[in-house]
Amino acid sequence: MKENQTPIVLVNDRFVPEEQAVVSVLDRGFLYGDGLFETVRVSNGRLFRWGRHMLRLHRGANSLRLGVPIADTRLRELAMELIRLNGAPEGMLRLTLTRGTSARGYSPKITSKPTLVMMIHPMISSETGHTPQWRLVTASLRLRTGDPLSHFKSCNRLIQVLARAEADAAGCDEVLLLNDAGHAVETASGNLFWIDEGNIFTAPVGTGILAGVTRSVLFEVCDSMGKRVVEHNITREQLLGMEAVFASVSTLGVVEITQIDETQLRRSELVTLIRAGYEEVLQRETGG
Repeated sequence: MKENQTPIVLVNDRFVPEEQAVVSVLDRGFLYGDGLFETVRVSNGRLFRWGRHMLRLHRGANSLRLGVPIADTRLRELAMELIRLNGAPEGMLRLTLTRGTSARGYSPKITSKPTLVMMIHPMISSETGHTPQWRLVTASLRLRTGDPLSHFKSCNRLIQVLARAEADAAGCDEVLLLNDAGHAVETASGNLFWIDEGNIFTAPVGTGILAGVTRSVLFEVCDSMGKRVVEHNITREQLLGMEAVFASVSTLGVVEITQIDETQLRRSELVTLIRAGYEEVLQRETGG
């Protein structure tokens, strides 16, 4: 995004300056978190894995009985125009879809048309050629095993918000989230992976995690390296003894976890290779 440029936001079918991008105080997304969002990587002016994000958006919309007001082809056109208007070939596109406004009360029976907003955020910078590193603190809050809402990005992310507040208070970069079965499953903003004797593992779907689009890319990367990712449960104590721990994050790709609470973790060159593989896929698919 160009310096001193006023960001442009899409609100439904209109491009407006950021200060004019408003929604109603009666919008159910504002009142109840009644909606969904997707965060899509923009690289070389293109949308990375747009189709996978749209698939998850539609699955979530079907689960919430929520209509998507703009056809996918038109939505992609609007997203590309938003990238152009903001002069943002590198960044993150945030798409938010809510049920729209309604009469007072929880019932969604009488609602207006859904609200759809898209905006572009600058990329989080990381030192070129180096894998980003995080120090984690274990959150006191727990994710619920089998939570049907964990399969998509609902607008209610209070557990993640409060968990990140614990990380901020501890002076850490992120949190380690456990579920109600006592398993280490993810961070507030990414999926958890670990390496044990050269084998790569991640928490299974259904343990309370959101199966991220970047997570699926890493499955492909590891497979191309001849290393199948195995879904497996692990406790926090077991995780501390692994050969390496890392996370998949839409904003950063692959992040190395160097510390959990007071424990310094071991590190593996394999994490660097996996990150390089991710970057190769990103650049190949976006024309870099």
